[in-house]
Amino acid sequence: MTSPKPIPVASAAMIERLATRVRAARTAQGLPRRALSDMSGVSPRYLAQLEAGEGNISVILLDRVATALNVRIEDLLSEAAPMRADVARVARLYEEATGPVQGRVRALLAPENPMALRAQRICLVGLRGAGKSTLGRRAAEKLKVPFVELNDAIEAEAGMPLGEVMALYGQDGYRALEAEAITRVIEDHDKLILAVAGGIVAESATYAQVLERFHTVWVRTSPAEHMARVRAQGDLRPMEGNPGAMDQLKSFLTTRTPLYERALAQVDTSAKPVQMSVNDLLATIASNRFLDSIGPE
Repeated sequence: MTSPKPIPVASAAMIERLATRVRAARTAQGLPRRALSDMSGVSPRYLAQLEAGEGNISVILLDRVATALNVRIEDLLSEAAPMRADVARVARLYEEATGPVQGRVRALLAPENPMALRAQRICLVGLRGAGKSTLGRRAAEKLKVPFVELNDAIEAEAGMPLGEVMALYGQDGYRALEAEAITRVIEDHDKLILAVAGGIVAESATYAQVLERFHTVWVRTSPAEHMARVRAQGDLRPMEGNPGAMDQLKSFLTTRTPLYERALAQVDTSAKPVQMSVNDLLATIASNRFLDSIGPE
């Protein structure tokens, strides 16, 4: 009597893989073997053999089992890890969807181009007194694009001066209005130069949105010039009754420098005439192609 031929190693591995996956899929769905038998039309004895890796099931019967388990037959047989049930369901829904719906799904799932997200929006960040407003306004005039001071947008949104906003809502309220104003600027402008308050970098979520949706430029200068420019604007508050104001400013700068350095570019205005700094900003915008439709390569 001829002995049965041994099952090739590759075939044995496939049978064991099939047994494991059928057993796992049934267990994951909480199906007793009898229930799976009723749903698939395959006998409980045959299913027991299949899950034990002891039987060779026909393709037709295996297809019935896969359908009852709501999985693809190829996932039961493939050497690769099987597709998760939720992923498989989404895949089937995609296959059954119309062309336009499939197109919207692909567009939604496609990785966003960072340059496209930033459009032609430029945001100037940095401590107060660095020159953001002056440089931003003059560069915008030269480039014929809108210039927005975020604090002005916050005042317009709140319907009151910034001092009253702070008095009424406090720092937390101001930060919430700041985040809303950033979102509104993004919605309203695909092309502009925006100047924001120095402390925006301390709000991680808001700053992350700025970095994602704007080409950012850190406008920087020395601590002494920061203080001198603020005082030259007629604001003596940093020094009034605060002999440690300069130390405080240096501390702010030290703490925030790593955050400002996340900007895509920098313009140093230290010991420079305003027009030279404006030219530096214009050169930075041009060399980085911030106002080009596709951005830097």
